[in-house]
Amino acid sequence: MGFHKTISNFIEQKQDKYIELSERIWGCPELYFAEHRSSEILAGALEEEGFEVQRKVAGLETGFVASFGSGNPVIAVLGEFDALAGLSQKKGLTEYDPVEAGGNGHGCGHNLLGTGSLAAAVAVKEYMQETGLEGTIRYYGCPAEENGSGKAYMVRAGLFEDVDLAFSWHPMTKPSVWHVSTLANYSVRYRFQGKSAHAAAAPHLGRSALDAVELMNVGVNYLREHMVSEARIHYAITDTGGASPNVVQANAEVLYLIRAPKMKQVQELTERVNNIAEGAALMTGTSVEAVFEGAASDLVPNTVLAETMYQHLSAIGVPAYDEQDYRFAEEIQATLSREDIEADVSGPDRETVKKLKNKAIADFIAPFAGEAAMAGSTDVGDVSWVVPTTQCLTACFALGTPLHTWQVVSQGAMPIAHKGMLQAAKVIASTAVDAMENQEIIDKATAEWKDRLDGESYVSLIPAEKTPPKR
Repeated sequence: MGFHKTISNFIEQKQDKYIELSERIWGCPELYFAEHRSSEILAGALEEEGFEVQRKVAGLETGFVASFGSGNPVIAVLGEFDALAGLSQKKGLTEYDPVEAGGNGHGCGHNLLGTGSLAAAVAVKEYMQETGLEGTIRYYGCPAEENGSGKAYMVRAGLFEDVDLAFSWHPMTKPSVWHVSTLANYSVRYRFQGKSAHAAAAPHLGRSALDAVELMNVGVNYLREHMVSEARIHYAITDTGGASPNVVQANAEVLYLIRAPKMKQVQELTERVNNIAEGAALMTGTSVEAVFEGAASDLVPNTVLAETMYQHLSAIGVPAYDEQDYRFAEEIQATLSREDIEADVSGPDRETVKKLKNKAIADFIAPFAGEAAMAGSTDVGDVSWVVPTTQCLTACFALGTPLHTWQVVSQGAMPIAHKGMLQAAKVIASTAVDAMENQEIIDKATAEWKDRLDGESYVSLIPAEKTPPKR
């Protein structure tokens, strides 16, 4: 495996370009299904690199697939680029200071994720050109990971049917391989409609949609005692119906996110939540409409690919951090709670935990942790049901930084993040090249994938009639 230096050189020669791309996306944070500028930045960059780009795939306005090469094997690299609402933040600061009050921000580092995956795909292309390696490298521009599950639409449309392996990564606080299972999820918006009335003069004429929302939430809280312990149910009241207490609220809305370890379990749990919503409507004399928002399948791990990727992570090693990197990370840590940092100081053995203590940056690679279960969700899960898939993590943020925070946004356009992004690109590209040169890796990963599915076939959680929203 003497290609690590070659791959690294390809990426380092263009690192300024990749950093600029990631910062351009950081500077135009767009929400799910509306990532028009971010998507075009990446698609255009891939066209400049000689990839053939197909836009608006699977009915997704901001989804695309970029391909180079022909024939087998076919390797997919997944890229994301959506931001989060309410997390606007100026870069490089150690206090909260939004660019735009209430604006969007890349609080999960997807500006890095999409660009790092692009750098990996380009490096594989350049390796193919230099060595004559045959096969196809594809970059999947995947919108709406945070909400809406763009990859699930791509999988449903059959865009992965001829793919042999899929790779991705995620910006995090520690370098590792993400060898985990995740929870399937289902998101539903419940819209209640009642009848307005004067709350004092004629309350008997009103039918409160807000009462229905509150009763539904109470009902779901009682449900929590009677579901599998690994399941999770979250909600946000997105419309209270108004700001006047002397008016019976005729309309109100609550958004639910329902999670469970398996797709069948999340379907069953969603049906129970639907029944509670109907019950709340009956109790209040209102009506309710359940509107599908998004869904993601549980992630199917693959030990063969995880161990292969870990070998390349170890061979690539960690970036060279300088004094400014450490100082900035320490200043970020000062904005975090002790609980945040202690929760992140963990590892597969006691020695790793000991080494992480009192560090601002996780500047070493811990031993391979083995398989674990994670309480979160990702639409990478849908991809893993139709093709063997694995992901790596790299240290883009100070140790202890929780995702979905302004601290992530602040760090996401700084050297620590850029170094982690380029490290991930090298690891993914090296793993992809290794698999393309060694069919045995693909065969073993596929055999394990089939064994894990145990005859079960992928069934999309997205309703058949549902199409991606246009935004």
